[in-house]
Amino acid sequence: MAAATAGTGIVHAFWALFALRLILGIGESVAYPSYSKIIALHFPEEHRGLANAVISAGLVLGPGFGILIGGTLIARFGWRPFFIVLGLVSLLWLIPWLRWMPASGDATHLIMSGAPNLSEFLRLRSAWGTSVGLFCGNYVNYFLITWLPFYLVRERHFSMDRMARIGGAAYLLGACFATLSGWLSDRWIISGATPTRVRKTFTGGGLALAGIFLGLSAVRGPAFSVTMLILGMVFFGVSASNIWAITQTLAGPQAAGRWTGFQNFTGNLAGVVAPAITGLVLNRTGHFYWAFSILTAVALTGTASWVFLIGPVEQVVWQKKLHSEPVSP
Repeated sequence: MAAATAGTGIVHAFWALFALRLILGIGESVAYPSYSKIIALHFPEEHRGLANAVISAGLVLGPGFGILIGGTLIARFGWRPFFIVLGLVSLLWLIPWLRWMPASGDATHLIMSGAPNLSEFLRLRSAWGTSVGLFCGNYVNYFLITWLPFYLVRERHFSMDRMARIGGAAYLLGACFATLSGWLSDRWIISGATPTRVRKTFTGGGLALAGIFLGLSAVRGPAFSVTMLILGMVFFGVSASNIWAITQTLAGPQAAGRWTGFQNFTGNLAGVVAPAITGLVLNRTGHFYWAFSILTAVALTGTASWVFLIGPVEQVVWQKKLHSEPVSP
């Protein structure tokens, strides 16, 4: 993935850029199924909120630093050096990983006779609920990633440097509140609340408030707009903190990877839809009002999916039984 990112700053032909983005997507595709599998296997319900929130905070911090540092670098050196530096710096994580990665040892191997087949999975209302909910949340995320810098510079007339500071601060606060929300959700469960109430409150409620605040950012002056944008990012972080905890509980250890993979595929279609719809609306109207209105409607649809389309947040009883056996190192 890092090499594909660095290569983006070098290539010139469209087909080469397209190929590099495909490679990047292939590399990213295994990330969330792997996270979910690991957390479902090794974390009990009352600790999954924080574990997932830390991962979600990283998801929010990436665009935050991209806007903050990237906006500054692009203003001074152009976009190509930014992509090259970003890709090369991303390789630095290999140094601590190779030094301190966990050693192989005894583990519990799950015989996957208990995992659902595709037809069984597609018949689940909750599977579609999590997929629609993630699509709506990702619509908000991709809208912000692709259009927030343009909105701040072109519609609100901020300089590139100020845009970078505002966007970076908003994403940083979103990451902080994602982590805090994950911890609070676990504490709420430990105190006796059900995972259904806790996870749906944070995920659905956070997404609704994110959509409302972001929608309000388009209706008044620059100062009010920035405040609403920051509040929208804060509640997007709140929502992101518990999304995958719902999936992991519903799927159980034997199906967490498969469920996450399907949900991630459906959810990331928003990466195509959100930028395209926003660009079309801007081309027709010349301003962001209706683009933000659509975003609010999509976010509220996602809230309805998380709260009503998904059933109780309890492990699904699959048709086949799960077995386990020890595995030697």
